[in-house]
Amino acid sequence: MGPRRRLAAALLPLPGGRGGARLGAALLGAALLGGVLLGAAGSETPPGDGAEPCRACRGLAESFSRGMERTEHEGFGGGNTAWEEEKLAKYKHSETRLLEVLESVCPPQDFACHQLLEHSEEHVEQWWRQQHPDFFQWLCMERLALCCPPGTYGPDCLPCAGGPQQPCSGNGRCDGEGTRGGTGLCVCSPGYGGPFCAECGDGYYEASRNQSQLLCAECYPACGRCTGPEDSSCLRCKRGWVLHEHRCIDIDECGTEMAHCRANQFCVNTEGSYECRDCSTACIGCMGAGPARCKKCNKGYRRDGAKCLDVDECTSSEEPICTGLQEVCENTEGGYRCVCAPGHVRRDGQWQSPCASPPQPLCPQTRVSVGSGVAVALSPMLLLGGGPSGCMHVAVAFVRGLSVH
Repeated sequence: MGPRRRLAAALLPLPGGRGGARLGAALLGAALLGGVLLGAAGSETPPGDGAEPCRACRGLAESFSRGMERTEHEGFGGGNTAWEEEKLAKYKHSETRLLEVLESVCPPQDFACHQLLEHSEEHVEQWWRQQHPDFFQWLCMERLALCCPPGTYGPDCLPCAGGPQQPCSGNGRCDGEGTRGGTGLCVCSPGYGGPFCAECGDGYYEASRNQSQLLCAECYPACGRCTGPEDSSCLRCKRGWVLHEHRCIDIDECGTEMAHCRANQFCVNTEGSYECRDCSTACIGCMGAGPARCKKCNKGYRRDGAKCLDVDECTSSEEPICTGLQEVCENTEGGYRCVCAPGHVRRDGQWQSPCASPPQPLCPQTRVSVGSGVAVALSPMLLLGGGPSGCMHVAVAFVRGLSVH
């Protein structure tokens, strides 16, 4: 057994040779992916694409390398140089150092990392004895077969579209590059297109090209295809524009009846498009913004020249509009409302309740004392008149002969 608890004894023996190695890698990849799905639900990586096991292995390898750097001179500093060199030489390849590195490789909550480390413990120990220069390549590519070299993808590490030296012509990314999953197809960067991202996309033109590099730049905003950045270099226009002598002219959708706005909205032309905006509340249908552009006046408004103006129902009616007790009329935009007269409120706070005088307030609390001690505190109702004097008279009537404050 090695420095960490091994799971090798629990694993089924695999056939030897190349087939056995590939079967082992497939089983490990499936186990790792299952662990990732259990420990990190909600991952954007689709199940079975091979990217997540490689990502976990890469993370482990990077953490392991950081641990190697951290422990390179750990525990030694100052003193006898010859003695330090001797001790460092022994510590460098010791099991003690390996344990220190392994103990901090995986964060406590990283289930996939811990599972991968348990499955690859023997490989890690073998690397420790041989000290291969690239731990990631040795473990993730060659031993576990979870990752591929740059520019390749899939179970057999096939070349990406455009070739492994410059996948997707350097203008995009290869799906699954560096992993045992993906399609190997190109996902082009903005402005580039074609199966190898070796062409300029819509709205871009070829600014420069040599044997190894293509540079695409944006066309004039109205151009769908072009030969240069000027507005006169358009070959095709974007939607909302029309080509005229190599220039794209904005289409006025509002003036050509191409716009489709809802009832009680009006059309406003914009560059390459149009907007629908709401009419004024004074209007039933309109030709523009404001009460002066109404086709017809709304209820509660009247025509005054070109404008639709609010009708003041409170003053224009011969008969009182608000007939409730202590109610008065208040004009609003396009209508009116009945409110309580000053000094009155709705009973229970409901708008449909009748108006009434507000309830009488309680008197302030009064202290009554005998000598220096407090005998009783009273808050009698206002029975006599109004204001503090009435309250005081009531209190005095109840406790005549005592001191009242």
